[in-house]
Amino acid sequence: MPSASGVPAYRRVLLKLSGEALMGADAYGINRDVLVRIAAEIKSVVAQGVQLAVVIGGGNIFRGIAPSAAGMDRASADYMGMLATVMNSLAMQDALEKQDVPVRVQSALRIDQVVEPYVRRRAIRHLEQGRVVIFAAGTGNPFFTTDTAATLRGAEVGADIVLKATKVDGVYDRDPVKHPDAKRYDVISFDEVLEKRLGVMDAAAIALCRDQNLPVRVFSVHKPGNLMRICLGENVGTLVKGG
Repeated sequence: MPSASGVPAYRRVLLKLSGEALMGADAYGINRDVLVRIAAEIKSVVAQGVQLAVVIGGGNIFRGIAPSAAGMDRASADYMGMLATVMNSLAMQDALEKQDVPVRVQSALRIDQVVEPYVRRRAIRHLEQGRVVIFAAGTGNPFFTTDTAATLRGAEVGADIVLKATKVDGVYDRDPVKHPDAKRYDVISFDEVLEKRLGVMDAAAIALCRDQNLPVRVFSVHKPGNLMRICLGENVGTLVKGG
């Protein structure tokens, strides 16, 4: 239920942003206006006392180099993707700092001259101190998506919920772009997502959330104010939870 008093419904959340969310209308790369808008929304949520961690994908950057990666060894391509997430994380860090939001980037790959290494206890301490923590480089291992990284980090730092920001406004029974009559779910279980192959997240990420009883809310990143509405308890998008 929405919070009538304006008190946040969650103490700590993990926000999963796709790399494509940062592109705006561009073919690839980072759209500065979109970056600044998302940073402003994060600032508003943090100002309400919500402890916020972020995982950003790398598709917006990797898309530009994907043709060169065709036929490449999968592990090598995945490491390139991890480095793309570091670039996006640094861009978001800069946008947040320009809005006077304290922030730290922690990477699963050691790049000590640029970002902190991922240390769970340090990340939790940053969150407790009101800093936004951006987790970069996925899990640090190939063959795992940033969705899996988001659920893993969310579970590790004790997040109350994972918020997955996408291009659509929730989970549908079919692709709403191809099927105008597609039905959007308000609530759906992890088991249903897996059984119906709805593509909310990869199967490993969904299974981890189910095992850890970590709910996921899928919502549109393109509608300003959605992040705040969710954090205040409004039923935006689709809630994925245990049966």
